[in-house]
Amino acid sequence: MNRKILKLALPNIVSNITVPLLGLVDMALMGHLDSEVYIGAIALGGVIFNFIYWGFSFLRMGTSGFTAQAYGENDNPKSANILARALLVVAMASALILSLQVPIAWASFKIIGGSADVESLARNYFSIRVWAAPAALSLFVFSGWFLGMQNARYPMIIAILVNVVNILLSVFFVFVLNMNSDGVALGTAISQYVGLSVALILFNKKYRYLVGSISRKAILDLKLLVQFFKVNTDIFIRTFCIILVFTFFTSKSASINDTILAVNSLLIQFLMFFSFFIDGFAFAGEALVGKYIGARKIPKLHKVVKLLFIWGLGLAAAFTLFYLSGVNFILKLLTSQTEVLQSAQTFLPWVILVPVASFASFIWDGIYIGATASKAMRNTLLISTFAAFAPVYYFLNPVLGNHALWLGMILFMFMRGLVQTILYKRAILKPLN
Repeated sequence: MNRKILKLALPNIVSNITVPLLGLVDMALMGHLDSEVYIGAIALGGVIFNFIYWGFSFLRMGTSGFTAQAYGENDNPKSANILARALLVVAMASALILSLQVPIAWASFKIIGGSADVESLARNYFSIRVWAAPAALSLFVFSGWFLGMQNARYPMIIAILVNVVNILLSVFFVFVLNMNSDGVALGTAISQYVGLSVALILFNKKYRYLVGSISRKAILDLKLLVQFFKVNTDIFIRTFCIILVFTFFTSKSASINDTILAVNSLLIQFLMFFSFFIDGFAFAGEALVGKYIGARKIPKLHKVVKLLFIWGLGLAAAFTLFYLSGVNFILKLLTSQTEVLQSAQTFLPWVILVPVASFASFIWDGIYIGATASKAMRNTLLISTFAAFAPVYYFLNPVLGNHALWLGMILFMFMRGLVQTILYKRAILKPLN
């Protein structure tokens, strides 16, 4: 069983690590041009797409859980029609985004703001990259579907290829064709379509035999469509709560002062860095839990849940030791600002708590997605957001200041794991009896 977990977890960890690398390269490209407005342009444009794509991340998670269960049932037609149904939703969502791109841009820049120069460049960035929406959303679906089919290698190949092509094209467009931030947007858009092309080639190579099982009647089955949208609506609400908390965290950091904004922006990267690794095991949980629920192999379900938590706890302990011994060294790699480094010292204990406080929430997310127990996930995030994070911040902020933000964030992550632990038997095991 450990071998199965690692076979799925390790490729996903590799895939996750390529994502921040691309962001660093984009920032470095803009940072070597003759004005800081280019950095601001891709930062603002990137925020808009983060909101859009985070909002549609349910396409990956919902597809993964449903497909893993169909795989466990050994129901090939069901697996094929889950993919086709999700791609139909992508087509509708993409048409909506592209047709509403002007009001989306207008509303986004009204909310985000920025100088006139930065906003002008960011608008160009958005208007180029938005045309990659069909490819980007399709890749969500294919990544989730491949994972549900117990194939973590294909999403890894696609992720690495997309990011390498993106980097190479961005360098070419920026330094050879002198396209500044427009070049980064065009490189991103083209790389998404390259990734989609590769996904289709890989699907055709290994899963072509499923095409004949696709049925228009099955795709448009009202009962299955309602189930698909119900699960994905729950996941959307769950994801929206996460976006709300992290956006609020950044917004309130900025309202304190620029130094605290810089400190919190740097320190939250320690949570993100940990998530790149622990999410690999969460993704393994999606695939294996869905598979064993679909096959009704309950003893194996219990075993995989137990082993996932052992791996998660071990990883949390390793990262805690790593952060205890190396947090200042890492901070000095990220910034040379003396004032920021000094101010950060007060808040370092929160960083040390991050792995142990948050690992259960990541592992449970994978388990619940595999079980398509979306209602419990939704309720967990609503409780964690409005009964933990929000009251802790508002009641303690006058006394603790920035410490209240960090206490709220730590309790938010911890509460997610705690509530899902409490709900596990009722939400996942009871429906199987």
